[in-house]
Formats: sequence, structure tokens, C-alpha cells
Amino acid sequence: MDLKETIRSIPGWPIEGVIFRDLTTLMQDPEAFRESCDIFYDRYKDQDIDKIVGIDARGFVFGAVLAYKLGIGFVPVRKKGKLPYKTIQESYSLEYGQDTLEIHEDAIEKGERVVIVDDLIATGGTVGATVKLVNQLGAQLVECAFVVELPDLKGRSQIPGVEVFAITEFEGE
Repeated sequence: MDLKETIRSIPGWPIEGVIFRDLTTLMQDPEAFRESCDIFYDRYKDQDIDKIVGIDARGFVFGAVLAYKLGIGFVPVRKKGKLPYKTIQESYSLEYGQDTLEIHEDAIEKGERVVIVDDLIATGGTVGATVKLVNQLGAQLVECAFVVELPDLKGRSQIPGVEVFAITEFEGE
């Protein structure tokens, strides 16, 4: 199955000049959703991962499934003001604005092996902020995993020295 064919492209959203890659159509397709989750599971099942960190909000979908399949804990990274306990936070720039992410200060123990999961990496601002949060908590970051990468936007440059895995990519579109 070509997972790219299940992803809807929306030109000019949320602003002119952007082509939004809508993964809700992949998630609505049971075969495509299962295959993408299975690809992540097969990649990490033998790597002794302690926690999966999912980025608000579509990273929750793929990250929670992966954590469940691996039998490990899931840690949400949320937009500012959404977590109820003590947090640490990191601000970042994204393609069309600025935002702040938070994680509970007790979500990860020092030395735990962690994979960060999100649906898509574009300019890398969101995952870059998440990497900083995970590092502040003393985790051993194994990899950042995405369903889609937009390599022309050079998101990997925001997380130097971090391994990146993407199931598929859209170039120059």
C-alpha cells in the first residue's frame, strides 16, 4: 500500500503558499492506519524503549497506539496551559506563528529511553522544542519518528544529532 495516496493535500491552508498534508484521511482508512502503526511497532519492538512521547495533537494518535503495542508508558507534550500538574516549557517558531509546549516535570525519569512521535515534520520547530523538553528531563532520546517528512523545509536542521525516521515524504510540492 502506498500510504502517500491516503494523505489529502490542501493547497493554501492555513495560509496562502502552504500545502497542508492532512493525515486525518490516512487515519480514517483502516488499512493505512494499521500499516503506519505497524511500521512504527516493527521499528521499535526490539529497542528497549521506556516511553513514547507524543506531540499535541496528532502525535497522540500514533504515539499512544505505539506505546500500547509496546506495553510502555505514553507521555503527552501539550500546548501551554493544557497540562494540570507542574510543567516545564519551551517556546518555538513554526511555519506560520509562534507557540509554547509543555511536559509534566515528572513524566520521564532520568536515563529512560524515549522515542518522540508526531504525524509530520516540516520546519522542525515543534519537534525541536519537544527534544529540548525531553533532554531537560534527562531522557536518552533514541529517535524522532514521523509518518510524513517534508524534507524541503529542512526540519531536521532543528534537531541536530538526533536520529529521524519518517515512513514517507513529500518533496517540493
